Amino acid sequence: MRDLFVTLVVFGSLPLILRKPFFGVLVGTWLGLMNPHILCWSFAAGRPFAFIVAVTLIMSFLISKEPKRLPASGLVGLLAFWWFWLFVTTLTAFYPEAAWTYWDRAWRIMLLTFLTIALLTSRERIDALVWICVISLGFYGVKGGIFTLLGGGANHVNGPAGTFIGGNNEVGLALVMTIPLIRYLQLTSTNRWVKYALMAAMGLCVVAVLGTQSRGALLGLLVMILYLALKSRNRAGLLLLLALSLPVALMIMPESWYNRMDTIQEYSQDASALGRINAWWTAWYVALDHPFVGGGFNMFQRPTFIQYAPDPRNVRDVHSIYFQALGQQGFVGLFTFLGIMFGSLISLNRLSKFARSHEQLQWIGDLSSMVFVSIIGYATSGAFLGLSMFDYYYTLVAITIGLTAVARGYAAQAVPKIAEVAARPPSAVAVPAVGAGFNRFVPPRRRLLGVDVAGWFAKL
Repeated sequence: MRDLFVTLVVFGSLPLILRKPFFGVLVGTWLGLMNPHILCWSFAAGRPFAFIVAVTLIMSFLISKEPKRLPASGLVGLLAFWWFWLFVTTLTAFYPEAAWTYWDRAWRIMLLTFLTIALLTSRERIDALVWICVISLGFYGVKGGIFTLLGGGANHVNGPAGTFIGGNNEVGLALVMTIPLIRYLQLTSTNRWVKYALMAAMGLCVVAVLGTQSRGALLGLLVMILYLALKSRNRAGLLLLLALSLPVALMIMPESWYNRMDTIQEYSQDASALGRINAWWTAWYVALDHPFVGGGFNMFQRPTFIQYAPDPRNVRDVHSIYFQALGQQGFVGLFTFLGIMFGSLISLNRLSKFARSHEQLQWIGDLSSMVFVSIIGYATSGAFLGLSMFDYYYTLVAITIGLTAVARGYAAQAVPKIAEVAARPPSAVAVPAVGAGFNRFVPPRRRLLGVDVAGWFAKL
């Protein structure tokens, strides 16, 4: 049944993608984040669905007549340079064959990011992309939360094997980044039952993060909750939800969970922590020896540790987005990576302040604040996890740029409209047309949870 569903969705979406390339962004993001084909057991398992959708998206993008333009911004420039620098460091990598394998994945992520940026031209599209992110990763959060509650937290919550979020640390990071986006949808939804469902999903995601038994995810969760309380409006309901879900989750966690979390304070006696620190020093020494280009993708291998590590016998993955960027792409790559992160946070903070003075843009204020919190979660948990090329993070950067472009478009149109309205005589005030409000009488078959589905799809 799963195989049939995934196959029908993918191939059924191809005509829509050819008609409007943005549907390709949505389907490609769904496949990249949720990896539904990995969950299949029969004929759909392992099929190149992502490649098929990507080829169709590129074709549609090239032949489509809708306006497509990359916004002129420093953040877009940094992303373009980051893409270029990943290619340069692949050319000079310590292990070329392994590096080119990683490059094959990296350039696809960057290509989808730029296609997304070029097509994020309206609120409807931005909201649709946020929904896809929430559905794709919230599925694992809800599932993992229920699994943790029923099992008493005895087993780790993991993601689908062989994907970016396959391990407990990785899926924990992804859920920390997703909770703020669920909060945005809960704030802006007009349907009561959808609001209740999203609140329940948030609580289960919190439980699932604890169920991963990931120390990095726990730190990210705590920092994310702090910023979530600071950045979110209507905090009372949110704080009540957290006050209920956290104690319940902590009460059911087994003693082994508390023992593992206690090792955060005793890192000097923890073999895993010592291995990470050894890998961090390795990245530092590689960057000192190759300050511009580093060692390239997949440089954290035994020969590298033998030459550069303080303890050559302790070979581990780097487990840090910052030291991963430093070791693989050198100081140039690290500064570019940090520039993208800080540039996104600065842009989101500015958007939030801009939206406060425009009532019509409250949704931009809400979303920019929540994406800000998501990136903070990534920056915190990512300090202990090697996911510098996480496609989810670059989707959030694309949303940041799309929000900025929409806000600029509104600002450019607002001043002429204000002057035009001020110049009209009182008798020229517009009277609602006879058909105003007709959408309220749309037959129920066209509406789903209070949404005009056909009209919404037409706006994408």
